[in-house]
Order: sequence, then C-alpha cells, then structure tokens
Amino acid sequence: MKNGFGGGGGGFGNMVKQAAQMQQRLQKLQAEMGDKTAQGTAGGGMVTVVANGKQEVVSIVINREVVNPNDVEMLQDLVLEATNQALKNISSQISEAMKSVTGGISIPGLF
Repeated sequence: MKNGFGGGGGGFGNMVKQAAQMQQRLQKLQAEMGDKTAQGTAGGGMVTVVANGKQEVVSIVINREVVNPNDVEMLQDLVLEATNQALKNISSQISEAMKSVTGGISIPGLF
C-alpha cells in the first residue's frame, strides 16, 4: 500500500529534499541581499538615505542648504521621508529576489 510517505515516486522524501534545496537557496539569497543597497531621497534630492539588504540605514547625506536651525522639523521630516523610501525600495528588491527562489510563495520571517 502506497501512502505517499516513502513509497512510489518519492512522496515525502522528495518534499524534504526540495525543502532542503530551497533552504540553501534562501540562505545564499540572504547573504547576497546583505550586499545590496537602495536609496531614498526627499526634498528634491536635498536628503539622501541609503539602506542595505539587512534593512539597515548605512548612510545619510544632507545638503547644507536644507539645514536651518529655525526649522529643524522640516529637516526631520525630510530625513524620515528619505529613510522610509530607502527601506521601501530595498524591501521591494528583497521581495522580487524572494519570488525567484520561492516561486512566489510567501514565507513569513525570512527577511
């Protein structure tokens, strides 16, 4: 009697092998994505933020012209906007790369 758990065409053993292969591809992807970067800008390029594939901010560049001690709130808003844009852009890169490895299946907690 074939129950799909070891007899016939591979069944469960084949699924385990495929899962292990996918895990290896995902680990490789995670390492590769750590080296990727994406940037976000605000204020017409007055503030630029770069984030990496680990979703860490790695640099912030602020044009001197936007620094006004009497309007700190505007600068804070520009930095926040550029940071959120950079993180959104790197997330999109990660999502696209994940689709190529998982075939579009969403696996929570990977990135």
